[in-house]
Amino acid sequence: MKRRYSVLILPLLALAGACTTAGGEHPAPIVNAPPPAMGLDRVLGKDARALHMLFGVPDLDVREAQARKLQYTGPVCVLDAYLYPPAAGQEPVVRYLDARTPTGEDFDRASCIAALSRRVEAR
Repeated sequence: MKRRYSVLILPLLALAGACTTAGGEHPAPIVNAPPPAMGLDRVLGKDARALHMLFGVPDLDVREAQARKLQYTGPVCVLDAYLYPPAAGQEPVVRYLDARTPTGEDFDRASCIAALSRRVEAR
C-alpha cells in the first residue's frame, strides 16, 4: 500500500516542480514618454486672457479675419503668438509660436517664454 502511494506522489512532486518560475529574471524596464518641450505647454492651446495673465499687455495686437497675432517684446527676445479658433464660434487659441532676438535672429521659443514670464513676475 505504501508503495502505491509513493508511485502516485512522485509524479505529482515532479509536476509541482515544473510549475515553479525561474529565478533571476528581471521585468522589462518601463520607458516613459519624453516630456513635452518645457515652456511651450504654458502657451500653446491657451487663449488671449491666459497670455495676458502670463505676459501682461501685448506690445502688438493684430487681427485678420478670425486670426490674431499677439506680440510680446522683452530685452532678449520677441515672441509672436498666433491664435486661431479651434472651431467656428469658439475662442481663438495659440496654434503657433515664433521667437527671435530683437535683431531678428532665431531664438528658442521655450527660453523666450521663460524670459518674458519672469519679466512680468518681477513687476
